[in-house]
Amino acid sequence: MSEWEKLENECRSCQACALSRTRKNVVFGVGSREAEVLFIGEGPGANEDAEGVPFVGAAGKLLDDMLEMIGLKREAVYIANIVKCRPPQNRDPLNVEKDACIGYLRRQVALLRPKIIVCLGRIAAMELIRENFKITREHGQFCEKNGVLMTAMYHPAALLRDGSKKPEAFVDLKALQEKIREVCVRTPIEFD
Repeated sequence: MSEWEKLENECRSCQACALSRTRKNVVFGVGSREAEVLFIGEGPGANEDAEGVPFVGAAGKLLDDMLEMIGLKREAVYIANIVKCRPPQNRDPLNVEKDACIGYLRRQVALLRPKIIVCLGRIAAMELIRENFKITREHGQFCEKNGVLMTAMYHPAALLRDGSKKPEAFVDLKALQEKIREVCVRTPIEFD
């Protein structure tokens, strides 16, 4: 059994917080385990909980469209979340829930060894970049943490709620595309 399989099995049987009692599925992550680019959201919604896959609803469709805009395919990146089980009513994950799950994400990062981590939304950015991260002011900016380039973008669900942020998101995507071209040697940027 590979380290990935061990980690996924351990995660799927997790009961470290109350979310384990209300979930339908653990949403471990999806994509290439050789990916140089890792996208991290906050947690699964109802569609993701039902299917066990991150970003499958309307926000997932928008994420796929965003990736396509810069020549990326979902299969070429890895997509995960801060918490692996759905918070009820899509509320923000509680600290106790994030604390219970963060070890799984850290181990995913250690196995993946990405060159770029993209935090999708404020929750992921505040957990991974800086506790007082302000998504409205700092989205699209890159920093380095533990040898990995990190950035944050508006969460696709936020873009669906407020379309006025889409032009800023497009600028952030183009900056990401440029960084991928600079530092990622195995990530194909292809347009159909």
